[in-house]
Amino acid sequence: MPLVNNKVGDDCTASGDKALADGKALVDSLIKVVACYRHLASCVGGCTDSLQLRDELRQTREKAQNLAGDICHHLTSHLRDKSLPDGQRKEMELLWVAFSSCLELLHVDMCKVLNISGIVSLADSASLVHTGLEGGCSDVAARALSLPDLNQAQTDSLPSGLESQERSTMELEISQIDRMIDDMEMKVNVLRWMVEPHGPQYADPLSSTDSVSMAVQSIDEEQQAPTSQPLCQRSHIFVLLLLVGVFFVAATLSLCIFFFS
Repeated sequence: MPLVNNKVGDDCTASGDKALADGKALVDSLIKVVACYRHLASCVGGCTDSLQLRDELRQTREKAQNLAGDICHHLTSHLRDKSLPDGQRKEMELLWVAFSSCLELLHVDMCKVLNISGIVSLADSASLVHTGLEGGCSDVAARALSLPDLNQAQTDSLPSGLESQERSTMELEISQIDRMIDDMEMKVNVLRWMVEPHGPQYADPLSSTDSVSMAVQSIDEEQQAPTSQPLCQRSHIFVLLLLVGVFFVAATLSLCIFFFS
């Protein structure tokens, strides 16, 4: 009977659980940062656009790219491991799908910011769209970047060549994201349509309270439906009586004209 080293097995399981927990923490951080970048990107070209907003976008973008690099290395090394247990592999594949989706959203928002910043220039404040929004997004960016504060002194004058330099930097970063997405697809073959989501983090099942409220709403609609039918019937009867009355009045007038003429 072969001997089994339980200590080695326990160590492998513990290390796998730790790697899975680290991957989940990294992906959760990336989701928050990408959501923050999307929120900031919606303000580009509007009346709240400023040098501070562009700087917050740059910091958030750098944070997202650093997290994306760490997550890509972490998940790739574990998913290419043939000895990874099936349960942990499924969890890693879920993280991989969430990570790749976040990376695509980040790429779309970066392209959006690049295009809008090329159309709307900070040097010409008259070209900004007056959306009616007020205030900045520093609090949102600070929470996503885990920083205490992002309030900076805004300069009234635009430094020369800043926008062109920022555009060239963004084009380089977008190309880096493109290469990262291509490398991910080449190194790890995870079919998204084969990955089944589960758990509260990846699905939002219908709760019991929601089902009860929907049932009550359907019952109310069924109860209200018959009450509308008598109203329609009454209106039809009224129209019919009106038409009969008009017919009798017309007949009476025609008979009077016939006899008295």
